[in-house]
Amino acid sequence: MTARILVVDDIDANVRLLQAKLQAEYYDVLTAYDGVTALAIAAAEKPDIVLLDVMMPGMDGFQVCKRLKEDPETRHIPVVLVTALDGRADRITGLEAGADEFLTKPIDDLMLFARVKSLTRLKVVIDELRQREASGRRIGVIAGAAARLGGQGGRVLIVDDQERQAQRIAGELSIDHRPVVESDPEKAALTARGPVDLVIVNANAKGFDGLRFAAQLRSDEHTRHLPILGVVDPDERPRLVKALEIGFNDILTRPIDPQELAARVKSQIRGKRYTDFLRNNLDHSLELAVTDQLTGLHNRRYMTGQLGALVNRAVRGGDPVAALMIDIDHFKKINDSFGHDIGDEVLREFAVRLASNVRAVDLPCRYGGEEFMVIMPDTRLSDAERIAERIRRNVAGSPFRVAGGAEQLTVTISIGVAATLGDGDHAEALLKRADEAVYEAKAAGRNKVIAKAA
Repeated sequence: MTARILVVDDIDANVRLLQAKLQAEYYDVLTAYDGVTALAIAAAEKPDIVLLDVMMPGMDGFQVCKRLKEDPETRHIPVVLVTALDGRADRITGLEAGADEFLTKPIDDLMLFARVKSLTRLKVVIDELRQREASGRRIGVIAGAAARLGGQGGRVLIVDDQERQAQRIAGELSIDHRPVVESDPEKAALTARGPVDLVIVNANAKGFDGLRFAAQLRSDEHTRHLPILGVVDPDERPRLVKALEIGFNDILTRPIDPQELAARVKSQIRGKRYTDFLRNNLDHSLELAVTDQLTGLHNRRYMTGQLGALVNRAVRGGDPVAALMIDIDHFKKINDSFGHDIGDEVLREFAVRLASNVRAVDLPCRYGGEEFMVIMPDTRLSDAERIAERIRRNVAGSPFRVAGGAEQLTVTISIGVAATLGDGDHAEALLKRADEAVYEAKAAGRNKVIAKAA
């Protein structure tokens, strides 16, 4: 998997060395020699990863990282700080500024490419979610600004069979989070399916294979998006690299520093909440695309797709499908006499009554204007007619209270009923029969149910 990488360092030789290594692995490389230029390139080019030197004159790497993470347009870009310093204070400062990882000079090529590949995979997922969310905003089905997404108060699952280490981690995290310790990997896998924000796995566990456990989480559709923080011995480079290849989001080396632990956990939880926010927005946009905004019922587009599939199955020998086409009688008169606001109240109240008088398997939809449809799987014409009569009686039997209860309106409906006929039938013909039955009900005086057999 290739990526576009921005390399930032004030020393030309360092830039050229990293550029050569990355281009040899077919990465597209952008370069900058100071913090101001790096921020401008990141905003304009949206690289997939930023490799950022810490020690630069003017604006150092910590400041650049913080600025990148504060900008909504660049905060999702992974930042790897490159430093000649291997001190604890610098790691904490960088993590608190939002850095995703550290590489120490001279750079270990194996670690460099393992980290780049790992971060690229995560970036691809976030980019896809961001693009879909942006599409939803453009077409108006997603509105509003992004939520404030913090990294505190997370639900953290600690999977470790070394009790002292697990309890020490839990104790450190309990100040800001809700940790749970589990030493049995099978129980931990079940717990991870619940409301969990982060999984911390001891990759050097004695009683189970921590890498295999993480791989199982990644292969399970319920947990594959959970961030995983691995605890690894620093001298076990092959295991550390393999952890990144499997899909660990971050690595914490032993001995565990409490501040580094807190910073990495906060960063991972904040990242998860951001991707959850994007996914929830996407789900919401898909729901809005098939929902009538006034009544909350499914819209005509969704109904058409579902009906086509059901009818095709029915004509191939499957269960019959029935359709109710419903028209609110004299609805124009309601709008003209009381106004469109009252008309909308009538439509909403009717939608509630309609949904309350059909079965759970049925599909009530707003067809358009004052017309509604109910698609009824596994339903014969006589059964559909009986349900239609129940709906008619419920609507006509009690007045609609509108204008805050100040007005009571008597509302009636005309319903046309049709069902699939067998071989050679199709969705358009079924809808046409239901529509013809509605016109017959109106012609017969309205407030009636007419079933059309053919």
